[in-house]
Amino acid sequence: MRRRASVAAALLGCAAAVAFVRPAGDVSAGPARASGVALVAAPAPFPGLDSLRGVSRKLRARFLAPHRAASIPVLRQYFGDSVAQRAGVYAADDSSGAFHFITMRPFADKVKGRIGTYRIGFFPAEVRGARSAAYRNPEGFLEVTSGNADTPISDHFRLRDFLTKDQGSVWPKYLVLREPLVDKLELLLDELRGMGIQADRLRVMSGFRTPQYNALGVGAGGRASDSRHQYGDAADVYVVNGARDWMSDLNGDGRVDTRDARVLASAVEQVERKYPELTGGVGIYQATDAHGPFVHIDVRGKRARWGVL
Repeated sequence: MRRRASVAAALLGCAAAVAFVRPAGDVSAGPARASGVALVAAPAPFPGLDSLRGVSRKLRARFLAPHRAASIPVLRQYFGDSVAQRAGVYAADDSSGAFHFITMRPFADKVKGRIGTYRIGFFPAEVRGARSAAYRNPEGFLEVTSGNADTPISDHFRLRDFLTKDQGSVWPKYLVLREPLVDKLELLLDELRGMGIQADRLRVMSGFRTPQYNALGVGAGGRASDSRHQYGDAADVYVVNGARDWMSDLNGDGRVDTRDARVLASAVEQVERKYPELTGGVGIYQATDAHGPFVHIDVRGKRARWGVL
C-alpha cells in the first residue's frame, strides 16, 4: 500500500506539472519505428494510474514534454531513460486496463515552420508575441504515425480523431492536444446519456489545426487568427447515431438542424456547471452543403459564447 500511495503521489505531481500538454500511440511493445517513435510496454503492472484518469475517469493517456518526463522518477524506473530522451508512446497497465504516457517532440524541433516534411507553420506568439499565458507557444508536439494513430487516449477517443485535416499522405504528423479537452468531451457524452438522449458517439469534425492550416480560413466570417484549435484545447463536434456521419436528431422532432446543436450546447452548459475547471467556449454553427450543424467546445479557462440562442 505504501508503494502504491507513493507512486500515486508522484503521478499526481506529474498531473499538476503538465497542465499544458498533448496525446499519442500504439499499446504494443516493440522496437522503435522508422519515425523514431518508441512503442514500449511497462515490464510490470503500473500502480497509481487511477489518479490520472480525469474527472470523467475515462482518460487513458498523459502527455509529457521531455523535461517533465525526466523529472518523474517513477517513469524512468519503469521505462528507462528513453522516456525522457525520445518521443514515444509508453504503455502502462493496472486493474483498469491500458494507460499511455506519451513523450512529445519539443517545440524547438520545429524548424522553419516544419518538423521533417510535415508543415506546421508559425504560432501567433512567434509572430507578434503572446497576448496572455493562454496564447503562449505549446511545449511540444505529439508525434503521430500510421502505426500509433489509433492509440486510445480515452475510452471513446483516439489520437487520429484530433489530427489536422490536411497533408493526408505525410507521416509522421504532429499534434497539439490537452487532456482537459478530452476529459470534457467524455463528460459531455455522459451528460447527454444522463439526459436520456441517445449519443452513440461524439464525432470530432475539427480538432487541432496547425497554424498554417488555420490561416487558410482566417477572414471575415471565418476562423480567428488566434483560434483555440491551434492550442489543442478546442474541438468542433456533433453526435452520430447510426451509420451516417452527420449530426443526429437529438430533440426528436424528426429534423436535423441548429435545434439539435442547441441540445448539445445545453449539455455542455451542464458539464461546466458541475466542473467549473473545464469552463471554456461554446459556439453553435449551422449546417452547410458540406456538413451538418455542430458545436465548438473548448477549455480556454473562461466563459465565451457565440451563436447560442
